[in-house]
Amino acid sequence: MADINALLYKKRFGRELTDGEIRDFVRGVTDGSFADYQISAMLMAIAINGMSDRETVTLTMEMARSGDMLDLSGITGIKADKHSTGGVGDTTSLVLAPLVACCGVKIAKMSGRGLGFTGGTLDKLEAIPGLSVSMSDEEFARTVENSGIAIIGQTATLAPCDKVLYSLRDVTATVDVEPLIVSSILSKKLAAGADVIVLDVKTGSGAMMKTPEAALRLAKAMVTIGNRTGRRFAALITDMNQPLGRYVGNALEVEEALDILAGRTQGELKTVALELGARILLMAGTVNSTAEGVELLESKITSGEGLKKFAELIKNQGGNPDVAYDTSLLPKAETLIEVPAPGSGWLKSVSTDLVGYAAKALGAGREKKEDIIDPAVGLIVNKRIGDRVNAGDSLVTLHTGKISDVETAKRQILEAFVLSDEPAQKPQLIYGEVE
Repeated sequence: MADINALLYKKRFGRELTDGEIRDFVRGVTDGSFADYQISAMLMAIAINGMSDRETVTLTMEMARSGDMLDLSGITGIKADKHSTGGVGDTTSLVLAPLVACCGVKIAKMSGRGLGFTGGTLDKLEAIPGLSVSMSDEEFARTVENSGIAIIGQTATLAPCDKVLYSLRDVTATVDVEPLIVSSILSKKLAAGADVIVLDVKTGSGAMMKTPEAALRLAKAMVTIGNRTGRRFAALITDMNQPLGRYVGNALEVEEALDILAGRTQGELKTVALELGARILLMAGTVNSTAEGVELLESKITSGEGLKKFAELIKNQGGNPDVAYDTSLLPKAETLIEVPAPGSGWLKSVSTDLVGYAAKALGAGREKKEDIIDPAVGLIVNKRIGDRVNAGDSLVTLHTGKISDVETAKRQILEAFVLSDEPAQKPQLIYGEVE
């Protein structure tokens, strides 16, 4: 067994760890050889002294190899995935995945569940009656090969080292340490086997990175490290100073995604989804520019192919494909409650995290993985930053159920929405990209 004290001493004084030392550290974390306090000390040493690109690449690859690595080489064509650093009303995966699959690029996506105020793709999909996000590796590969798309849950054996490190980062104030963020995100994506991966790095009041500058630094680091592993990465830096979509909640977000795919809805959610999808097509060699990619994806909405592909995904994963054409089949809330504006003015800002917490108070999110959620509850945002608001106008429509804490949700919404006497500027939607 590696001498953890020697590794700690070396990193404590800012010296680089060798590839073998990093391999030993990951092995000790994964098999339980190292105590939590020793691992925590290493996390803090990394937080203080950082890691070189070489160290971060090695840490990422060793974390990816700490468990099973999905082999998608038997699937013909380019396999693609997408990752978001988390937000509210962020339903881009459910929009871009079927559209990209219609263009001949395979979507082999492993997703997670929502924690805190961020929604998880799996929770949204499971709001569709009958749909399962569990498949064997063989069934997953076969479905992607035949249909071009499958979205399933991450297995317990995928990058198990990350699970240990992540739980300790949460209690040692090292969540926002760049090499640890990069290795955590990329190790799971690399283990999931995709060839090209687009990253949506959020910035703003509902994001981990509060400023565009911080988000850009993280995006550059992830793309640089990701490309050094032999896969192809690109990233967009996008706004999370208000919910991306108007719908927040599991069945509600599925409904909004279907409305976009059916051509009934425009807006920021659609824009970001198409821009992310266009970069997948560009990296896959399907198009020669992102503008061409957006146009191609838009054509799949107009033709109805995107909606049909979503119905196919639902059917392949055991759900009712009629949902794609009739959103009334989705779970519906018992009661709708409006939250009126207390005064008049222009909507100046939104604390997006509070909107997410309001949805969680209604039962749409969870604090711990074992918490029960209600797929029907959530909220619809009726005002966007820059809109004129009159006293009594509905800021948000709450969709509530038996477990909903309505008063807490109302209080959080009223705290989140800030009005101004002066006209307010709409926030920038896309701050930059990294290729």
